[in-house]
Amino acid sequence: MSDTLVNEAIYQTDALIAEDIDQYLDTHQHKTMLRFITCGSVDDGKSTLIGRLLYDSKMIFEDQLEALQSDSKKVGTQGQEIDFALLVDGLAAEREQGITIDVAYRFFNTEKRKFIVADTPGHEQYTRNMVTGASTADLAVILIDARKGVLVQTRRHSYLAHLIGIKNIVLAVNKMDLVDYDQSVYDTILEDYTQFARSIGITAFTPIPISGFKGDNITGLSENMPWYKGPALIEHLENVEVDQLSDQAKPFRMAVQWVNRPNLDFRGFSGQIASGAVKLGDPVRVLPSGKTSTITRIVTLGGDLDEAVAGQSVTLCFADEVDCSRGDVIAASDNPPQAADQFEATVVWMADEEMLPGRPYWLKIGTQTVTATIQQPKYQVNVNTMEHLAAKTLDLNAIGVANLSTDRQVVFESYADNRTLGGFILIDKITNATVAAGMLHFSLRRAQNVHWQPTDVGRESHAAMKNQKPAVLWFTGLSGAGKSTIANIVEKKLARMNRHTFLLDGDNVRHGLNKDLGFTDADRVENIRRVGEMAKLMTDAGLIVITAFISPFRSERDMVRQMMQPGEFIEVHIDTSLADAEARDVKGLYKKAREGTLKNFTGIDSPYEAPQDPEIRIDTGAMSAEEAADFIVARLIP
Repeated sequence: MSDTLVNEAIYQTDALIAEDIDQYLDTHQHKTMLRFITCGSVDDGKSTLIGRLLYDSKMIFEDQLEALQSDSKKVGTQGQEIDFALLVDGLAAEREQGITIDVAYRFFNTEKRKFIVADTPGHEQYTRNMVTGASTADLAVILIDARKGVLVQTRRHSYLAHLIGIKNIVLAVNKMDLVDYDQSVYDTILEDYTQFARSIGITAFTPIPISGFKGDNITGLSENMPWYKGPALIEHLENVEVDQLSDQAKPFRMAVQWVNRPNLDFRGFSGQIASGAVKLGDPVRVLPSGKTSTITRIVTLGGDLDEAVAGQSVTLCFADEVDCSRGDVIAASDNPPQAADQFEATVVWMADEEMLPGRPYWLKIGTQTVTATIQQPKYQVNVNTMEHLAAKTLDLNAIGVANLSTDRQVVFESYADNRTLGGFILIDKITNATVAAGMLHFSLRRAQNVHWQPTDVGRESHAAMKNQKPAVLWFTGLSGAGKSTIANIVEKKLARMNRHTFLLDGDNVRHGLNKDLGFTDADRVENIRRVGEMAKLMTDAGLIVITAFISPFRSERDMVRQMMQPGEFIEVHIDTSLADAEARDVKGLYKKAREGTLKNFTGIDSPYEAPQDPEIRIDTGAMSAEEAADFIVARLIP
């Protein structure tokens, strides 16, 4: 940028400040905001481009004007090149240290607009970071190295940007200086990308040939590419239309983040309005309960409002004492969203460990947190060809479509209609790591057609007839630990006490109910899920259920615990060392596993996650099977 332009920017701002400081501050405060993301393959020049954007545009940043005025030595072209080289060196150093594997957010503004840019890594293993940055973006700048053309990550990031709902796409063909600003190279890349974009549903995008390092077509059109007649990148970012009013035109929705009750005279429900608008006196509906009321106050930190719109954080007060808590959704009374517990969704898997169908995960959607399980994917998407591939699971960065179910109804809308109530993340219950992000398509018809049928004779009646309290004694431990032996003795002792029991043994169940399952991690998860559901039905019948399963994963044991009534699930860890279990090897399974003829055997090539805090722990090195059974029965029936 020339000295003349810098001085002109300073002069115009000085004049506005001198003439009307309030107008200057008001103009700055009411600038529109553009959130955008830079993405693409490794070394396409994302960090360099952001460095150029920050440096070149800083000359007209209102935050930098004071510094420019106080600098007696004006910055010329040569000075800019030296300073930019230092900036690029710094970004390169960050990359070498592994800093840029996370999403880095940069904030800047020009005279026309404020910007937040998310710089995401191009490495395939960090696709999850790209999804994180794109989730709140209005525009995506997809970079392509002019020397390499359209790559796999270009396609993946374009597909994800479109999938997430970003409507403004900029195709920045970078490093044009390294191909001598050859228009034919640019035209070939543009043709290749256009064909791919159409195949995934991107009907419009803005292509710009640039050099992030040299500054071509960044803040102004470059003399090196006179054949390009479109806008410079900054010009496009300043003027692109962001459909910020579209959310306000939608029906009113607000997810409740917390209940605000500082004193007995005030009770309000706080959150950020996801869509629509709300006014004093508007009738509203609280979901999933369906209770209705009207708005009496709209409270903000700056005072009460008569009306609030999408994007504002407010506290709403009702005319009635309606039950409403965190996770509920306040909506327009005459146009509420749906509530369901079974859905079809697109899932982007982000964990190093593959997805395990049937495993319970935390699902966070809006302010709601529920337990969810995913079924085997309907298909996985090949981002190169857009083919739908058969898949039993999803691994790192895979994108698939699958059905999922939640343990209770959640309030939702399709992601296409509402990002807040349609987008979700999945969290591992043990590690608390985010393992996936997803977009809900629709609820499954069976979610509306299948209802719980009440019966007159309930679980309390069944238990009373048997004169006992239902329970699940869940025996877990390595193969050969003695689970089946001790469980069998426990059942005999309870039978002598006229207790009504049923023993579910791992080997026996696999002869019938679960004979279609193998011993992969996914099959083990499904094995325990089915047994847990069966045990739940048996406790409803008033029985004391005894199970003897290796059940190697804490997640699945916790899933079964959550199925039961509080206090009914009793985890019994038959604690035997691997060496002792292998020394017994009654069935010869350890020998086969060591020889490599038996795959996925727990303790050898498949993990066993020992209980961290079981209700009962049996040390088989210190107790005989008979003693262990007596100890368990005494704990169950004091």
